[in-house]
Amino acid sequence: MWVVANWSMVWPVLVTALAAAALGGAGRALLRAHRQAVGRDRAWRAQEEARARELSMAQVDALTWQEFETYVAELCRRDGCTEVVVSGKSGDLGADVVGYLADGRKLVIQCKKYAAHRSVPSQDMQKFVGTARLEHGADVALFVTTGHSFTRGALGLALRQDIVALHRDLLGSWVKGAHLESLIPLNGSGGGTKRRPAT
Repeated sequence: MWVVANWSMVWPVLVTALAAAALGGAGRALLRAHRQAVGRDRAWRAQEEARARELSMAQVDALTWQEFETYVAELCRRDGCTEVVVSGKSGDLGADVVGYLADGRKLVIQCKKYAAHRSVPSQDMQKFVGTARLEHGADVALFVTTGHSFTRGALGLALRQDIVALHRDLLGSWVKGAHLESLIPLNGSGGGTKRRPAT
């Protein structure tokens, strides 16, 4: 009875409450839709980046092993490395590419041009571990492959011996423009402590 008698005062409050509830519900729905759209966009971008890496890697896959070593050297130069040299021969004791990072650390790279489905075995990593620092004086030792991964034994050895292990996906990121310095910390600390003496 009171509501009917005071309807002129009640209806504006009632309309305001209903409008606020409707706006709140619409806001929550919009926020949920926005989050879903952002999630779909992120997933799409990740798929596109992976597809772009694979397109670039198809060109890398077409290289010979000698051309692959030269290409890795070009990536190093692109990222500011200096005095980059490609061995280009067998018997190089694991140093396919040698150079210096922009901060003066010596970089020694072992390149393995493998089929995309292959994994780098522990034996390959053992050979590189045995020569990268002792034979070549590497501050940063980088093992890069076109293969899809490293075996558990190879990766464990790389982590224990501070070898940066770049498998196909990380190589694809490098090819697509990721800077070498941003890739070094991703697998093994790979930091190196020595700096090239000032001349």
